[in-house]
Amino acid sequence: MNLKLTDNVFIVTGAAKGIGRAIAIALAAEGAIPVIIGRNAKDNNLVKDEIEAKGGKAYTFEAELADPKACEEAVSYVRATLGKIDGLVNNAGHNDGVGLASGNYEGFIASLHKNLVHYYLLAHHALEDLKKSKGTILNISSKTAETGQGNTSAYAASNGGRNALTREWAVELLPFDIRVNAIVVAECATPQYDSWLQTLPNPEETRSKITARIPFQKRMTTAEEIADTAVFLLSSRSSHTTGQLLYVDGGYVHLDRAIISE
Repeated sequence: MNLKLTDNVFIVTGAAKGIGRAIAIALAAEGAIPVIIGRNAKDNNLVKDEIEAKGGKAYTFEAELADPKACEEAVSYVRATLGKIDGLVNNAGHNDGVGLASGNYEGFIASLHKNLVHYYLLAHHALEDLKKSKGTILNISSKTAETGQGNTSAYAASNGGRNALTREWAVELLPFDIRVNAIVVAECATPQYDSWLQTLPNPEETRSKITARIPFQKRMTTAEEIADTAVFLLSSRSSHTTGQLLYVDGGYVHLDRAIISE
């Protein structure tokens, strides 16, 4: 299937690793031009080099997106360098464990900036470009907004905000033919997830317990599976899909827990 993405320009945040990296690589494989936004220039360039080695195109921009000014600078760079923006993939974030009892005001607000505020700011600054291109916005979200997790109030609140903004923006941007959707991720194998597992007393035992609870095939979702859905949603092949929260999670969030023992 031709996704008709050749030379379309997409901002992809947090694209140096994990889900963002997989989305950038998948976009480039379809002929699109991802702009890899991340806080570490070396990591950004590794993905760029990987894409170019396969014959694709990519650009990078180093930015700490928790800094509001950096969000504006990132969008300005893309506009000045490539002349257009066809889509925005809001993906960057970190489950930083700011809980109700263990957290505080400063930590909570800092986490919102790290996980939610830049979603708004990047969309805000890119809006005029997206109006011109009749582009699309894709927000990457997490199950924590619906299921809870414990000791992660700020991250759960951020993901609740991501989901709400997806539907709010889909409504606001209807007159401009801008589609807005979200992918909700549950248990996905990423470097960040692996790092979290290694902080636990029995990481492999915990991994086994988690995968046993994933209904479909008893395995974690791969970053590439998220990316495949992302690229479709970003393409005109999903031209009448907007305001949707799509769960790419092997049935983790919604299927009956009774099937776990089957």
